[in-house]
Amino acid sequence: MSSRDQILDLKKRISASVIGQEAVVDQLLIALLANGHLLMEGLPGLAKTRTIKTLAKNLESQFSRIQFTPDLLPSDITGTEMYTGEGAGGKFVFQPGPVFGNLILADEINRAPAKAQAALLEAMEERQVTVAGTTHPLPELFLVLATQNPIEQEGTYPLPEAQMDRFLLHVFVGYSSDEDERKILRLVRGEDAGQSPASNGQVAAQSVLDARKEVLSVQISEAVEKYIVALIAATRRPADFKGSKLSEWIRVGASPRGTLALDRAARAKAWLDGRDTATPEDVQKMTHACLRHRLILTYEAEAEGTTKDTVLDELLKQVAVI
Repeated sequence: MSSRDQILDLKKRISASVIGQEAVVDQLLIALLANGHLLMEGLPGLAKTRTIKTLAKNLESQFSRIQFTPDLLPSDITGTEMYTGEGAGGKFVFQPGPVFGNLILADEINRAPAKAQAALLEAMEERQVTVAGTTHPLPELFLVLATQNPIEQEGTYPLPEAQMDRFLLHVFVGYSSDEDERKILRLVRGEDAGQSPASNGQVAAQSVLDARKEVLSVQISEAVEKYIVALIAATRRPADFKGSKLSEWIRVGASPRGTLALDRAARAKAWLDGRDTATPEDVQKMTHACLRHRLILTYEAEAEGTTKDTVLDELLKQVAVI
């Protein structure tokens, strides 16, 4: 099987276990293909954790789950130096934490304070962890998949902008349709009765690495490059668009990571769809997931109840395809 066939098989397996969340599954695979991290936000019980665990079950990988709580310490994530005692040589030995894996589930990441959240900053950006002055590299296949409850809920801490910016995609998970809800009932009944489908083995990790190389070869024209840059520039200079409310809504625009995210995600979307060239439509489909967590709205916009998705809808209307 080709790399793309393997990835499509992985998509089929996840979709069979996570019903009614096709768009979320697609964006999860796009993050995997684009070698970026994913933040999933939604109310409790909407299968955020199940989606990630299903990916880990069907992909050859080392899976680590970190349950974020108010008393979590940075060393609980990264690991720490342990003294072996005189009988074992009397030296300090590094004990790796759960971040040393392939797929890292940061469950309910916003239920821990910023001190614990910051333990992931170096790992997410530089793919390494520094403890006691020594730097330890992380695996080549390394992906942080974080879940987040809506910030309005009790016991949550807002993620710092620097950490939000390190996520390639920010995906919202919503309710399923009534028909999908019935399918979920039948699926869980079957699982409770021990009727889980037979496993066909795991998709090899090398298939993901090979697919990433193919994604990098997806072509993107100069015109599409200019379109991506124009979208990002519009978030930074919204006053250029007379007659729109962008300047009233946007306080801080997207960083260069937003530009890179749109490029990588659009090419991964094209590859997943079986094309070797990214189009403006690919960019538009990925704009919300790539940019919604990189914008800071004005106080007026928040007071009016204007959402970031509303702002991005207006952005796509105002910026012409070059």
